[in-house]
Amino acid sequence: MSQVEEIDLRQIVVSNSTFGPNEIHQIVSSISADYNNFRQLRDAVGEMEQQEARTPAASARLGVCQYLLGRYSDAVQTLTNADGGALTHFYLGKAYLALDKYDDALSAYESAERAGYNHDDVALAMADAKRYSGDPAGALALLDGLSGAVEQTAEYLYQRSATVSALGGNHTEVVALLERAVEADVSHAGALFGLALENDRYGNDEYARQLYERAAAQFPAHVGTLVNLGLLYEDMGHYERSKQCYQRVLDIYPDHNRVRLFFKDADASKDMFYDEEARRRQDRLAQILSVPVTDFELSVRSRNCLQKMGIMTLGDLTETSEQELLSSKNFGETSLVEIREMLQSKGLELGQFATKWREEEPAYDPTTMSDDERALLDRPIADLNLSVRARKCMVRLGLSTIGELLRCTGDDLLECKNFGVTSLNEVREKLTEAGLKLRGD
Repeated sequence: MSQVEEIDLRQIVVSNSTFGPNEIHQIVSSISADYNNFRQLRDAVGEMEQQEARTPAASARLGVCQYLLGRYSDAVQTLTNADGGALTHFYLGKAYLALDKYDDALSAYESAERAGYNHDDVALAMADAKRYSGDPAGALALLDGLSGAVEQTAEYLYQRSATVSALGGNHTEVVALLERAVEADVSHAGALFGLALENDRYGNDEYARQLYERAAAQFPAHVGTLVNLGLLYEDMGHYERSKQCYQRVLDIYPDHNRVRLFFKDADASKDMFYDEEARRRQDRLAQILSVPVTDFELSVRSRNCLQKMGIMTLGDLTETSEQELLSSKNFGETSLVEIREMLQSKGLELGQFATKWREEEPAYDPTTMSDDERALLDRPIADLNLSVRARKCMVRLGLSTIGELLRCTGDDLLECKNFGVTSLNEVREKLTEAGLKLRGD
């Protein structure tokens, strides 16, 4: 640790000393150990950019550092005019890949290998580019062509996991490869993020958080790592920590509008008072409303009438008025008194929520829909590919299908803890893509 602390980032960037993989590793390790060193790198790069004349070797050094700062377009421009060495071509490929210019990335990687860059490192980088370009089969062919010690490295295992996943392979194999990658290198950001994401998807929140934290401690950290960790921190009420995650993204992508909105939501949430007791009362009421009427000793006449009317729970009774019950054949005053007493034993009244639920009729009438439209409403909300925050709010609200979501208004969703305007807009956008909308929109 002391060795990392003694590194002079400015000296590495602006000096004329040797600059290669070892120096890059020193920069990355220094910032991973203390993110405050990011500013030192940024300031040193700014100082170097002010130099009126740079040698091709100095341009290579600057271009690599611009890449580390996330300034990919600047890195491409600088490295294109650098010394043409193996390191230059390799990081030019990485910058092109970050800009989604896959063919240019592959060409740069090939030039890096011709210039003498390590064959295995180039093959792994090219597999990454092919997978992102939509050619996972090509990526797998490259990985299959590697042998020896590289097959046990974290980068190889991570790339293979991502490729198997892209090919629709076995989920168990994907996770096993990620776990092996983390065992090979406990600080591999990509493998940690991949494993965290798998656990996050399956509801293993605590383990996912630990993995996200380990991934976020690395530099450069995946944007997805920082965003998902920030969302988890918000769920835990750790708003300052979530803001720190979003700020790290904004340090590199100051114009990232979505993350800027997340930052504002987290900043606003820290001042919100959350009534935990009110939430508990609401949960208790929901449990009572879900109690079946068959749990009570009712007369045969009352039981049959309720069954004919489709009234199955105490909640159904609170949505039904006395007049509606009395309008049912064979349901008289005696049965009405019996139902009243049953509800009073649970602190409820007939029809107390009748007005509310009449106002909250579904936005879509299934009887007027085609089979395909009804099938769409029965699809799980997970098919909308919502963000972690929005997805967890759906769980809190007890919503599992798209049809159930469509019965909600925007205000209904905003009542959920940590569900802000940003998440509401996201839900609306996803529904609009499917030709749907929330009730009241």
